[in-house]
Amino acid sequence: MIATASTLALNWLSVQLPAQTDVASLLDLLVAQAIPNQLGRAAWHALIRAHATLMRQLATDLVDDIGLTLGDFDVLAQLGQAGGEMRISELAAQAYSSRSGMTRRIDRLVDEGLVTRANSDADGRGVVVGLTAAGVARVAEATPVHLRRVRELFVERLSDGELSTLASALEKVAVDCGFG
Repeated sequence: MIATASTLALNWLSVQLPAQTDVASLLDLLVAQAIPNQLGRAAWHALIRAHATLMRQLATDLVDDIGLTLGDFDVLAQLGQAGGEMRISELAAQAYSSRSGMTRRIDRLVDEGLVTRANSDADGRGVVVGLTAAGVARVAEATPVHLRRVRELFVERLSDGELSTLASALEKVAVDCGFG
């Protein structure tokens, strides 16, 4: 039987670890070795926690108040900011979504009458998504609710200096990659 590199690594790891491994201590050690800067670890943890809790609360608020998911709102808002229509590939990139995930979301929004989908006149291969009148009404209804909560949960809790520093710092680490 031929052992793969991952099997060998797992066997080596199991030989090195006692039967009653303190997993929490092991993970703490691995994290400290990978990111020795304690401030870096704290900042990363705070970013992850803030993102998760803010997105969860914003999503809950939109569903509870408007009946619209945060992802659907994002698509409608992206289309609105683009003047009402855009190619599905551009929309997926703007919404940080895979093209296949965006296609499924667009299918649902078409069924709800909030957007239309058509082949691109330019080359016939691309798909263009456009807001319907119902989609415009829906995004106009949802935007004030969403932005009020963004202001309350985020903007008002930070000073102008903190907002400036945070924006500058996050721009430095934003990764430019495709999600398709």
